[in-house]
Amino acid sequence: MDNFSILIGGQAGYGIDKAGLILARLFNQLGYRVYIYRDYPSLIRGGHTFSIVRASKERICAHRNKVDFLLALNQETIDLHKNKLKAKGIAIYDSDVVKADGLGLPIGQIIKEENAPEISRNTCLIGAFAKAAGIDWPAFEAAIKQNMPKELEINLKVGKRGFDGARETVKIEKVNQPPLPILTGNEALSLGLIAAGLQAYVAYPMTPSSAILSFMAEAADKFSLKVLQPEGEIGVIMTALGFSYAGTKAAVGTSGGGFCLMTEGVSFAGMAELPIVIIVGQRTGPSTGLPTYTGQTELHFVLNAGQGEFPRLMVAPGDPEEAYYWGALALNLAWQFQIPAFILTDKTMAEGGFNFDLNSIKEVKEAALPKRAFPGDKGAVVKINSYEHDGSGLTTEDAAITKQMAEKRLRKGNDLAEELEKYESVKVYGNNNASTAILCWGSNKGVCVEAARKFGYKVIQPLVLSPFPVKQFEAAIKGVKKLICVENNSTGQLAQLIKLNGYSADQLILKYDGRPFDLDELEGELKKWL
Repeated sequence: MDNFSILIGGQAGYGIDKAGLILARLFNQLGYRVYIYRDYPSLIRGGHTFSIVRASKERICAHRNKVDFLLALNQETIDLHKNKLKAKGIAIYDSDVVKADGLGLPIGQIIKEENAPEISRNTCLIGAFAKAAGIDWPAFEAAIKQNMPKELEINLKVGKRGFDGARETVKIEKVNQPPLPILTGNEALSLGLIAAGLQAYVAYPMTPSSAILSFMAEAADKFSLKVLQPEGEIGVIMTALGFSYAGTKAAVGTSGGGFCLMTEGVSFAGMAELPIVIIVGQRTGPSTGLPTYTGQTELHFVLNAGQGEFPRLMVAPGDPEEAYYWGALALNLAWQFQIPAFILTDKTMAEGGFNFDLNSIKEVKEAALPKRAFPGDKGAVVKINSYEHDGSGLTTEDAAITKQMAEKRLRKGNDLAEELEKYESVKVYGNNNASTAILCWGSNKGVCVEAARKFGYKVIQPLVLSPFPVKQFEAAIKGVKKLICVENNSTGQLAQLIKLNGYSADQLILKYDGRPFDLDELEGELKKWL
């Protein structure tokens, strides 16, 4: 099997996410490249949750609709997902609570006999899968030892019971390529910020950016980070701007609802020329919307957030390597130009699991402090001001000075656009000579690149959304006669953005139900325009 998928599902709170990661790491040890799609409700316990783990000999960043194995801890998983199982696929399930065709084991009974915790039902189920997939016991044992150091002995016991109770149905062979680390987009982005010299991270938990706060807190001592969780999002942005004023490189993370509360602080950063990195993890809205599902709905909100006119950087990485690299660049450029910089992610990008290849990323240098004074510098009086002010920070309403300061801010935006020409702000994949191109941004990169291979299309991915890289975009669409824009929103926000810059999409493929495109779905949509 060169390319296969496994869906594992059960009740929220029963360790499905961890089980999916163990499966992914098992395949990773066998030399496969993996992608993890996570689907869970906004509940701590109860409700249905599942993960789809896809493995391939080639690099992948998207899941498929059909699966080869369906691993079920409850009847609901079978009932909801049996239509996803391929004709020759197999369901593996807990026969104590599930009625289905396939391979059933009395997992509940095994757990009782071994006096094991309920959450170890996952281990028993994965053990049965390993045997059914022709994966030998040492490989499974190594995966458990790596991922379950706590209660290792009992997990090995129940895993062996599951392994011994199953039968081999297919053979997943080892691939001759080295394993790569598996990271979420949030983790890769965090590491990129740290590589560029991040000194402080401030956030209030809000899905899908919450995991960055946890990651930074765990990394705080190792990297000398200051990590704070204030009482709310207004406190977050103002605390971070306080760090910036003092010369401390700071970033914040939130989602659309939290960012709403930060917008006046964003304007303050624009007026006071305080560098700050703001991560906005998009999800389905408006308002609270679907808190644990995905969307690409904040492009224009972030692009226009804050009163008045001031330059900003806005980037949207499409895989963990880009998250790492552009996270670092965002911090560097924010400090170089003394502006707010935004990193747009979404639930798919932020919480998906990907292989991560650090060696494929260009070296990132640590952000340098600008030649300006900071509080505490000898003989310096440092002022910041939310009012219009002169070069010394003194409030003014003088017309000439007001015009002069506005033009200074505009020049910074022009200089930023010129600086970005040094970087690959628009990427092109696939058949460069194709007359049909797919236009995408953010997390849709992976599914679009893979779908384009089937149809021989070109893929155009703007990484920088503000200032929009007009020259590079013009070069990318040269020779394109049909441009198909793929987005996870209902209005075509990237299509609107390119229209503002003098270009237009010929077709829109939009999905706005909170779920990302799977590869089969996108291929089906593209067939309509052949």
